[in-house]
Amino acid sequence: MNAFQNALTQLQQAGKIANTPPAVLDTLSKPERVIEVTVPVVMDDGQKKLFTGYRVQHSNVRGPYKGGLRYHSNVDQNEVKALALWMTMKCAVVGIPMGGGKGGITVNPKKLSSGELERLTRSFTRMMKDVFGPERDVPAPDVNTNPQIMAWIADEYRHIVGRAEPGVVTGKPISEGGSLGRDTATADGAYMVLEDVAKKLKLNPKKTSVIIQGFGNAGFHMATLAHKAGYRIIGLSDSTGGILDVRGKGMDPKNVMATKKDRGMIGSMYCVGSVCDGKNYKGVTNEKLLEAPCDILIPAALENQITKKNAGRIKARIILEVANGPTTPEADSKLLKRGVLVVPDILANAGGVTVSYFEWLQNKQGIRWTAKQVREKLKPIMRDSFAAVWKAKESYKTSMRTAAFIVALKRLEEALAKRG
Repeated sequence: MNAFQNALTQLQQAGKIANTPPAVLDTLSKPERVIEVTVPVVMDDGQKKLFTGYRVQHSNVRGPYKGGLRYHSNVDQNEVKALALWMTMKCAVVGIPMGGGKGGITVNPKKLSSGELERLTRSFTRMMKDVFGPERDVPAPDVNTNPQIMAWIADEYRHIVGRAEPGVVTGKPISEGGSLGRDTATADGAYMVLEDVAKKLKLNPKKTSVIIQGFGNAGFHMATLAHKAGYRIIGLSDSTGGILDVRGKGMDPKNVMATKKDRGMIGSMYCVGSVCDGKNYKGVTNEKLLEAPCDILIPAALENQITKKNAGRIKARIILEVANGPTTPEADSKLLKRGVLVVPDILANAGGVTVSYFEWLQNKQGIRWTAKQVREKLKPIMRDSFAAVWKAKESYKTSMRTAAFIVALKRLEEALAKRG
């Protein structure tokens, strides 16, 4: 399944409805630059191994390229091109002055030692010395990358250019110039969007069940926020599998995370332990978890999870996309016909890139905001962005995804016109 073709389909659909000039669509249908490099790494056994790395710079019409760097065995050029295009749209939807980029290395980081991971990161940074830069292209954490990896990139870049440039990456440790509130920003923004959805649809959290696929940073924090607000979390999963609360009363994400840290997985935790057991919880695959009955389904893992094959079996009334690209265009069409509200990734998970922008801004200005200040600055951006997308949805009588693309396209069209 070609993620980049999915992204192009979404772009073209929105452009057709919004009467976007063909020249604008043509410009945005192609990345401005695609970089593919071979990354040499000396492994712990002394042998040299070669990895393939990518950076796609989709558009800088609204500002420096901005986007995550993922380490995953399935990373390829089409995936990274799609993610870069979505980043361009995402930054435009929330109105921050940055463009879209994305990068990755084809590797299973779980098979590397800490030393090998550091050498891989530093080698990739050297290969990207003329690509990255605070005013050019600013990476951030993504799948299987974290603040430590960002710190290695910033340190290697400092050695290359001969001076400290903390704004070369975001998502850094706080001690290295990272922003307070960045670790929970994606979930914070998604929850703010959920609050607006709940108001529009008059949802009562205590009577609303939620399933979250993906229990990494964003999925865990989203589950925690929803649980605190009274939503019933009845299903969770990580890469090993999932669990369902057969009682329907809901589970505490903090208890699930404690067991995951203790055992290394949640996929089989239902059968032992004091937190979950076979009587109250049922083990399921990630595929079956998506199809379980619930009010709100939150994909928070990888792309292409909801497709034309399983869209007809999705029982949720609302899908809130915390992951990037979890729903294919064919699935979107089926879900729309069935009346399922899909809140798209380029709106729902934009809190992460917004606070990344805040970090970049703080680095440039040499200041630090408190976590409270960060959240206070994030809230109006997410609220205004939701309002703009909802208004476009109603005006054009279309899906929220197409409406979000329309909002982004209009802002990008304006920027391209000013550039000339």
